[in-house]
Amino acid sequence: MKLKLIIALVALFILGTTGKMSAQSSETSMEKKIDAVFSGVTSPDAPGLAALVRKNGSAVFKRGYGVRALRSKAKIDARTNFRLASFTKQFTAMAIMLLVHDGKLRYDETLTEIFPDFPAYGKTIAVRNLLNHTSGLPDYEDLMDAAEKAKGPIWSPEKQIQDAEVFELLKKETNGKFAPGTSWAYSNSGYVVLGLIVAKVSGQSFGEFLHERIFVPLKMNHTILFQKGKNEVMDRAFGHSKDGDALKETDQSSTSATLGDGGIYSNLHELAKWDEALSNHALLSEKEFQLALTPVKLNDGSEPHWPKEANDDNLHPGKPVSYGFGWFLDAYQGRQRMWHTGSTVGFRSVIERFGEGWTVIILCNRTDLEPEKLALQVADLMFKEQERRR
Repeated sequence: MKLKLIIALVALFILGTTGKMSAQSSETSMEKKIDAVFSGVTSPDAPGLAALVRKNGSAVFKRGYGVRALRSKAKIDARTNFRLASFTKQFTAMAIMLLVHDGKLRYDETLTEIFPDFPAYGKTIAVRNLLNHTSGLPDYEDLMDAAEKAKGPIWSPEKQIQDAEVFELLKKETNGKFAPGTSWAYSNSGYVVLGLIVAKVSGQSFGEFLHERIFVPLKMNHTILFQKGKNEVMDRAFGHSKDGDALKETDQSSTSATLGDGGIYSNLHELAKWDEALSNHALLSEKEFQLALTPVKLNDGSEPHWPKEANDDNLHPGKPVSYGFGWFLDAYQGRQRMWHTGSTVGFRSVIERFGEGWTVIILCNRTDLEPEKLALQVADLMFKEQERRR
């Protein structure tokens, strides 16, 4: 009898061990497949990327590739801080939503209500229009080009345009690109203005508000809104671009000092906390945050489209677009998705959050990489494995 019991226990142990080994083997295999997506796109001594894959709150892959800067050769890791560029917009939108939660701001409040000296064309531009890119505000880079054609060089990587200057350029205009709510055009101008609105309404600088209401509560201790001369980025990656066959440092441009549209630096370790906070509704209730995940419709009820004219901010010319507050919401392979890319001199970034609890975050310090494409390659692997296990 005792012998039979011992044999049964040994059998159970072997089955359990085999099950664990099989699961570990599967995980190792998936790690190798994900690593294969990234390992070929850079070399150990070149600028590269940091990649994070999470499933239901746990990291299943987290790795750095390449160096933070050619001049230092310091390796990229999970705590290397990258410029997020337009990835910043989801934080700007969250700041606005927190002010609405506080009762200090309304989504239907107009530019002229908040800034009485703004021209008449701001009377019909509401905060909601700025959040979902239906404001029709002129593009500030177009206004910069026009100003420099008339007066000669004004801005440079050393003398960067500031938010207040962007606002002054917008105030000199007499009308927008289109009547608010009648069309859709991705607007960095709108998000610069949203950062200014946060400062005006809160009585704090935009950076102070982000720090106090988002970064500190989430323990994102090394995530900052970078302002040259006012703060420093720890463990910083520097941006690089291709110059012929070589890579050269291209870390700053004349527009790198604007804030609400792209000024945050962060890293994989802390963006995992952001991803967790979004899942757990740590900053806003699920009901309050649902507005951010509601695709905008135009005034006539129709679906918006990207503009037909191609440019750097036009990812899919002429195609339908689904956008909420700081998030693209287009589905992928029939799966629910919220995502955003970031693109600026020297840097590329992406966050992809899927309905099944998967998140992919990629931060690059070279502009010849395509993080959105890489993230979707990883997503394909994950979904294929998920289907195999069912």
